[in-house]
Amino acid sequence: MKGLIAKKIGMTQLFDEAGNLTPVTVIRVLPNLVVARKTKDTSGYAAVVLGLEDLKPSRVSKPYAKQFAQGMTPQKVLKEFRDFEGELSVGDTVGLEIFEGVRFLDVTAISKGKGTQGVMKRWGFHGGRSTHGSKFHREAGSTGQCTTPGHSFKNIKMPGRMGREQVTVQNVRVVKVDPELQVVMVRGSVPGNKNCTLIVKSAVKK
Repeated sequence: MKGLIAKKIGMTQLFDEAGNLTPVTVIRVLPNLVVARKTKDTSGYAAVVLGLEDLKPSRVSKPYAKQFAQGMTPQKVLKEFRDFEGELSVGDTVGLEIFEGVRFLDVTAISKGKGTQGVMKRWGFHGGRSTHGSKFHREAGSTGQCTTPGHSFKNIKMPGRMGREQVTVQNVRVVKVDPELQVVMVRGSVPGNKNCTLIVKSAVKK
């Protein structure tokens, strides 16, 4: 498995040689710093801890700085990747080159928060008739019993907080890779706001 920490730049569109338009998301993949390595002998499993974005010394507490090697600049974003392919040492940097030849990616991010929403937007309920006098337009309807037990069961679809959750989009096709700009363009959209942190991995199901 291959993976990196990246940033979402935004969306644009590309035209191929036949003139077909493809909507793409631009993902900036800056070099990731290898912060630590975990082995089966020390931790019970094999993993690599990668970091992105240097932190100012004034922003780093002593307990947080202890997880970085001597002389290493503390990183703002840390992510652990299990069973990472390739031999890496603490202090090395890995970048866009590890995705050379990879055609499909899995992208994970925190989705956009939409606040408190009703059942029609949150769960896709059809609602009632729109005609005048129906008195049932966007309501959820019955959510429980009027006798025993007298309350709603768990996991009933109701209005509530929507979005701001970890979402993974699988099998996103790579349209273009630009090593000079350090960006990879993938077909379609990926979760999250602009400039949000993404976890980009080689596709598991491809």
